[in-house]
Amino acid sequence: MKHFFAQILAEWKLVLLPALSKYGIWGVAGVALLDSSSIPVPMDVVLAAYVWADKSRFWLICLLAAAGSAIGGLVPYGVGRAGGELFLLKRINRERFERMRDRFARQEFLAMMIPSILPPPTPWKVFVFAAGVFEMRIGPFLFAVFCGRMVRWITLSLLVLKLGPGAVDIVAHHALTATSVVGALALAGFAWWWMKRRRAGKLLED
Repeated sequence: MKHFFAQILAEWKLVLLPALSKYGIWGVAGVALLDSSSIPVPMDVVLAAYVWADKSRFWLICLLAAAGSAIGGLVPYGVGRAGGELFLLKRINRERFERMRDRFARQEFLAMMIPSILPPPTPWKVFVFAAGVFEMRIGPFLFAVFCGRMVRWITLSLLVLKLGPGAVDIVAHHALTATSVVGALALAGFAWWWMKRRRAGKLLED
C-alpha cells in the first residue's frame, strides 16, 4: 500500500495522499473530496488499491469515496452558483441561457448522475459547474453525485475483486466505449420522455 502511494506521489506530486493513507479506508473519503473539489487525483487507481488491500469492506470504501466526492463537488458547484451565470451570459445570449436552464431543470438528476458514473475523460466538473449555474438544489445535487459515484465504484470494485488491480486499465481502455454507450442510452431515454410528453400534450389539446 505504501509503495502504491509512493508511485502516485511521484507521478502526481500530491503531498496529501501519503498523509491520507495513514487513516486507512477513511482516507479514501479525503482523497475523493480532494479530487472533486480542487486537485485532480487518479481516483479509480486509488480506490482500486484500497479495495484490493481490504476486499471484505469494498462496499464501505465505495460508500466513503462516494460521500467524499459528493461533498467535494460543492466547491465547483458553489463557484458556478456564485458567478457562473455572468460567466455564461458573456458568451451566450439570455434566450439561449434560459433554454439551457429549462432543459437542465427537466432532467437535473440524470444530468448529474450520468456524468458521475462515467470514467475519465468525462469533464465531470463542467457538469457540476452547470448544476451550480442553473441553481440545482443542494440536496438532489449531493444525492445524484453520490448515486452516480456508487454505481461507478461498486462496478469498478467488483471488477477489481474478479480481475485484480489491473481492472483499472480495462476500464480506462474502454472509457470511450462506456461513455458512448451511456451517452446513447441517455439520449434515447430523453427522446422517449420527450416524445411521450409531446403525445400527452397533443391529447390534452384535442
